[in-house]
Amino acid sequence: MKRSNLALVIMLFMFAFAKAQDLAVLKYKGGGDWYSNPTALPNLITFCNKNINTKMNTTPVSVDAGSTDIFQYPLLHMTGHGNVLFTDNDVENMRNYLISGGFLHIDDNYGMAEYLPKELKKIFPEQELTELAATHPIFSSAYRFPKGLPKIHEHDGKRPQALGLFYEDRLVVLFTTESDLGDGWEDPEVHGDPESVREKALQMGANIVKYAFEN
Repeated sequence: MKRSNLALVIMLFMFAFAKAQDLAVLKYKGGGDWYSNPTALPNLITFCNKNINTKMNTTPVSVDAGSTDIFQYPLLHMTGHGNVLFTDNDVENMRNYLISGGFLHIDDNYGMAEYLPKELKKIFPEQELTELAATHPIFSSAYRFPKGLPKIHEHDGKRPQALGLFYEDRLVVLFTTESDLGDGWEDPEVHGDPESVREKALQMGANIVKYAFEN
């Protein structure tokens, strides 16, 4: 894309983001189950609409990583258990989306961490995923998490981590791993989590939504 055309496209997308308040599920290639946790986002959206005054559609749509449809949404949610593959078209599209004001939250549903970093490296080759300090605003945008990302599910007994990529000092990609927020957002009977654990997951999710919509 020529520089002049890209600048125009970015301006239009930024205008669209200013008016939009919705999120979508990111579909990706590689065989990973991008469609996992089907009740998670509807529950998170309902929680946000009730508690942080968002007005999101309670039935999120799914959009392909290589489609311009992603530019209709200021926040993309990505999850799964396995392999991730971004094509060259996906990489260009995702980079343009992120540098023009978009935000990508990737929640490791267990198994993504092995594959994801090399694919993100295609989008921002000059960066490595960096752990966010507990003082980062995303941990206090709506609810306070003074110790950083909460632990929702045990997998390998490792501590939860919130890792990020930045564009011009703005956090544009958040990768949450060893936490499994999405499992905490699902219907109570799916995983049998105590209400206090689900509440933490939903509150942290609301923080992510609020941060993405306002930054």
